[in-house]
Amino acid sequence: MGYDPQTATVNALSEIGYKIFLDRYAVKDGTKSSLKVGDTVVVCTNLETRQTEVGVVTAIKKSEVTVKLRADGSEVTRAIEHVDKPIETDPSQMQKRVARGIAAVEKTPAKRKLWQREFERALKDWKFVPAGRILTGAGSDQALTYYNCYVIPSPQDSRGGILDSLRQMAEIMSRGGGVGMNLSSLRPRYDYVKGVNGRSSGSVSWGSLYSFVTGLIEQGGSRRGALMLILNVWHPDVDEFITSKTNMGKITNANISVGVTDDFMAAVDADGDWDLVFPDRSHPDYDTKWDGDLASWKKAGRPVKVYKTVRARELWEKIIDSAWASAEPGLFFIDRANHFSNSHYFASLISTNPCGEQPLPGWAVCNLGAINLAKFTAPGFTANQAHTVEEALAGVLWDDLRTTIHTAVRFLDNVIDATPYFFEENRDQQKSERRVGLNTMGIAEMMINLGQRYGSEDGNAFVDRLYQFIASETYTASSALAKEKGSFPKFNASKFLQSGYMQAMPDGIRSLVKKQGMRNVTVLTQAPNGTIGTMVGTSTGIEPFYYWTYQRRSRLGMHEERVGVYEQWLAAHPNEEKPTYFVTAMDLAPEDHIGVQAVIQRWVDSAISKTCNVPNDYTREQVGDLYKLMHKLNCKGGTVYRDGSRDVQVLDHKAPASDDTVLAKQGQSAAALATAVGIAPRKRPEVMRGTTYKVPTAYGNMYLTINDDEQTHPFELFITLGKTGGFFAAKTEAISRLASLALRSGVKIEEIIDELKGIRGPSPMWTEYGMILSVPDAISQVLTRHIQRGQEKLDLKFAEDGTPAPTEGPATLAAAATTSSINTVAMSAEAQAHHATVDTVGEVGQGTATATVTKTKLADLGVAPACPACGGNLLLREGCMDCPSCGYSKCT
Repeated sequence: MGYDPQTATVNALSEIGYKIFLDRYAVKDGTKSSLKVGDTVVVCTNLETRQTEVGVVTAIKKSEVTVKLRADGSEVTRAIEHVDKPIETDPSQMQKRVARGIAAVEKTPAKRKLWQREFERALKDWKFVPAGRILTGAGSDQALTYYNCYVIPSPQDSRGGILDSLRQMAEIMSRGGGVGMNLSSLRPRYDYVKGVNGRSSGSVSWGSLYSFVTGLIEQGGSRRGALMLILNVWHPDVDEFITSKTNMGKITNANISVGVTDDFMAAVDADGDWDLVFPDRSHPDYDTKWDGDLASWKKAGRPVKVYKTVRARELWEKIIDSAWASAEPGLFFIDRANHFSNSHYFASLISTNPCGEQPLPGWAVCNLGAINLAKFTAPGFTANQAHTVEEALAGVLWDDLRTTIHTAVRFLDNVIDATPYFFEENRDQQKSERRVGLNTMGIAEMMINLGQRYGSEDGNAFVDRLYQFIASETYTASSALAKEKGSFPKFNASKFLQSGYMQAMPDGIRSLVKKQGMRNVTVLTQAPNGTIGTMVGTSTGIEPFYYWTYQRRSRLGMHEERVGVYEQWLAAHPNEEKPTYFVTAMDLAPEDHIGVQAVIQRWVDSAISKTCNVPNDYTREQVGDLYKLMHKLNCKGGTVYRDGSRDVQVLDHKAPASDDTVLAKQGQSAAALATAVGIAPRKRPEVMRGTTYKVPTAYGNMYLTINDDEQTHPFELFITLGKTGGFFAAKTEAISRLASLALRSGVKIEEIIDELKGIRGPSPMWTEYGMILSVPDAISQVLTRHIQRGQEKLDLKFAEDGTPAPTEGPATLAAAATTSSINTVAMSAEAQAHHATVDTVGEVGQGTATATVTKTKLADLGVAPACPACGGNLLLREGCMDCPSCGYSKCT
């Protein structure tokens, strides 16, 4: 009998986990020549959102396949191109393939056999889970990178250099990798461009080009591009960069962070001035030596130009204002990262990967794999009672954990030699330093099983002891590999041991490294692990669980599911209050989040992807204080997410009305309100003349008819949006009714345009006229075009500050980066279904009152979109947006 996730005792998976395994990581029959009735397949059930489900083939008729879905027993019929047949339907098949592929680089047949067996042992039952790229590619014939993320050098400050970086980014993303890039090497906005006698469009403008191309790329057939853009706090464009994601959609497909220096933080504390500077471009070394590293430039005695002096606190407050509103930009404490870096003596860290856990030099890579700590709890510890720290430590399977760590370090070191490389620069950089990133997931589940409260004083004491052990054993394993295979080529014992990290390591580890060397320049990190954590059913990264129950969307509606460890406890303790060590992310004080991060960062030589969740009523000052606390505690960066900053939330003890009902009533309600306050809209004549405009949007073509009155002033709107129905039809009708009411009531059309202009949705589009950010934004652009129709063509480019348009900019060079012109290109996943979701406050089986929280995702904001795979809610966890309903993640 084949693998069944419902009955499996080894490599057990939930239904969601099984779908992730089959959809993301199992090898597929690309030709589908072996497809037959009875096969387990992954079928696309929603062609617009690309939602997939697992099912069994019940019929094949020519090019159509009928599939019975596991989720609800219903049947769907789809064209064969929308059905994938996994060759691997049992996780053990994937584990054997991966183990064989990674062991193949061992030098002798005996070692290959030995380590394939040991790798399989570590992978079995999800004790060690490599990153998704490794699971997908290792041991297969697919030419995909095994590395999740890369950092490329800062772009050379020239047209050719900028496009070189674009090509490098696109190539890496097309092979399945995410990219981090620091834009600080690019000259500021409006700087003179000698070659074309014009003005530069600035670093943010080029960042928007990189962001735009990221939205076009479908990675490895499975996910969209992931991009991190960083600008250092001394750059003259930093003010514009801070608001680039909330201001007119300049950057829509990238995470952004400000590279914050220790000098800047000191200036903030002292309420001092801060110079925004850039190298003097007239210096003869500029074209050959400038690479974005201001400290090295100044250390060499080369001059800089001060563009502007600001109060440090004013700039800090602008960063915090934006972070408070939308959790971006994040902060990358770039000086702290370099101080603690083991590669400080040969390679500066310039950027992080998209999720932030790997500060890297140019051309370096993320080589990731996770220890699942939930698998290392002794029998008998099952979340039934609280324990002291010492009792909890006695419940850890230390020997098994040690063996798995040593095996995992060798596994990840072998990945360096097994993966394909598409740039020689990546190969040279990685082979010279051999970075690996062993990390963990399941810490929250482990602590629950051991009766420890995440974020408490005792809990942090437990975490400190646990991660000291992990760090010590990881370094012991890498040093042993150095003795067997040799240290990484750039290893210098005395300089290596001078890093801030190594100076704080136990003396025994320092002595071992000095004696035997190190195989890898870094060995530890803390990644989000959103997809693989969801697959194996444990807490992701170092985060607590976000909640205990969640909604999963299927074709038959929403279904409540529970976190496994909570489900088990509830079955044994019906109608009881949860113990205090059952805590979610929102149960913790914000300082508790940062406290855990700081404790773990002490033992991690790279960085941590972590989200600090705070209540909605947290002030800007409090958010700023949390970032200062991160810096004080030597964290290398982080993200503060204020609950509701990306949602609109309504607490309602009654069942909420449907979207269609609410939106359909808006026009009537607005009319009644207008009458009540004494505004009487003009009556509509029997016959009116108008103009109909056709505008492409991410949700289909929009047809907007504007009828004018006798003075040719707009009087009313009628809008039809493609073939959509339900929510989108109701939304566009509501907008047209309200806009028509406003026009008939004397509101100037310019006021309506101002209200709708710039609203951002999750699926912007680029047209020949510029960016269309959302349906409301498209309406505003058509209204503008209508009242300016005397012009030959409306300029839909974003308004700036009144200065002349730059002569040189991304629009000028975009065609050079591609081989064909682009008229209309969707910048994100195809049209996404938007839904109001209902979360339950209080837990099933408890005596607490139950209320409903209606979270209406604002497509207008464009910062917390619905899941492009299933339409559910995306959550910001460990600095990454992922979906608990289907396992989709932007980062893995």
